[in-house]
Amino acid sequence: MELLGSTLTATYARPQPAPTSFLPAIGTMTSSYRDRFPHRNLAHSLSLPWKPNTYYKTASNYPTLAPYCTRAQRVCESTMLPFMSNRTTLFTRYTPDDWYRSNLVNYQESNSSRHNSERLRVDTSRLIQDKYQQIRKTQNATTQNLGERVNDIAFWKSEITHELDEMIGETNALTDIKKRLERALIETEAPLQVARECLFHREKRMGIDLVHDEVEKELLTETDGILCCQERMRRHLDKAIAQLASDRAAQHELEKDLSDKQTAYRIDDKCQHLRNTSEGVSYFRGVEKVDATVSVPESWAKFTDDNILRSQSERAASSKLRDDIENLLIVTANEMWNQFNKVNLAFTNRIAETADAKNKIHIHLSKTLQEIFQTEMTIESIKKAIKEKSAFLKVAQTRLDERTRRPNIELCRDIAQLRLVNEVNEVDDTIQTLQQRLRDSEDTLQSLVHTKATLEHDLAVKANTLYIDQEKCMSMRKSYPNTLRLVGFS
Repeated sequence: MELLGSTLTATYARPQPAPTSFLPAIGTMTSSYRDRFPHRNLAHSLSLPWKPNTYYKTASNYPTLAPYCTRAQRVCESTMLPFMSNRTTLFTRYTPDDWYRSNLVNYQESNSSRHNSERLRVDTSRLIQDKYQQIRKTQNATTQNLGERVNDIAFWKSEITHELDEMIGETNALTDIKKRLERALIETEAPLQVARECLFHREKRMGIDLVHDEVEKELLTETDGILCCQERMRRHLDKAIAQLASDRAAQHELEKDLSDKQTAYRIDDKCQHLRNTSEGVSYFRGVEKVDATVSVPESWAKFTDDNILRSQSERAASSKLRDDIENLLIVTANEMWNQFNKVNLAFTNRIAETADAKNKIHIHLSKTLQEIFQTEMTIESIKKAIKEKSAFLKVAQTRLDERTRRPNIELCRDIAQLRLVNEVNEVDDTIQTLQQRLRDSEDTLQSLVHTKATLEHDLAVKANTLYIDQEKCMSMRKSYPNTLRLVGFS
């Protein structure tokens, strides 16, 4: 509504559509008939009272009342007569035809307005139904899309769950075989210590027995083999630790992805089952303008697929590493046992050789002792014979000395004299021969005594070697771990 007129006589009117006839539009409000004076542009008069625009108003001064001033603009201002200031003066403004024509125009406008209103109502009702159906269809399509999204999430969630179970199983299996490898590595310390102890004890052999024999070669081979096995075990143990870290990282990604999928599944499932009558629905102004998405369906599916592919790759590497560790445990156990048997066989052969040499030394020592005894008896016999022959020599020499005292011609070189001389020479030669034989026998005895000492020393060396190899080394090697312990089973 807009205010027309002065502060004394206020008239309210609203804009009307432009009339189709030459007559000005007549308002339907009662207040529109109160002003009996037409609106014309009049010249201002100095004889008018205060506020000269009280009784005179030109409609054209108000752009919003353009329909009222259309006809007025057609009338020439020179034909307009000024109104008197007296309100009681009556003027005839319209004819009856104008009045009927105005009513007819109003009726037509009323019919047109009602027709337009009815058409608007019908269009509005149809629009409401169409929009309802469209929105209902859109909501159903959205619900269907949410259902498809829930199915997609459920599919990937099942795939992640399956892969996660497989990864957990593989991680546990790798952890178990890693523990077996650690136990097997610890078990190799005892055989290594035994081999080193054997080498250390065999350094205590004496004399000629301190040889680089087959036993020592096999012991050195066993030590090098155990060290090589330990090195391979440590390398595979480092690989197992690194693989476990990779497996746990892939498992963590799967668990995180699964947790996100479960949350998204719960949210989308709730959204799918929301209806117009559901509790908790409300207005969230501007939420459609917030784009917090970080992926598209392709990248979303690729992210989970990459996680699963990574987990499968890590599982394959972990499975291959488990097979390698299993083969390594079997190979190292067989190598160590084979070398252990070789060392034991070398020890057995060496002990048999040493025992045989010791027995032979015993025999030779016994013979040497017997020979020493015989030689000593021979020396005693020689000494006795020399002593006996000395008596014969003294008798023969005494006879010759006595016969030198024969007087004069009695000093005859007779047969007796010759025989005595021959007897002395013969006995003296015999004694010289016996003394030479005595010296030879004493030298032989000294040689036999030296041989006896050598044999006794060699016998002590062999006994020491047998003690080291048989008592110390072989007794330690009886505590060698079995195959199950070498492959990591407790």
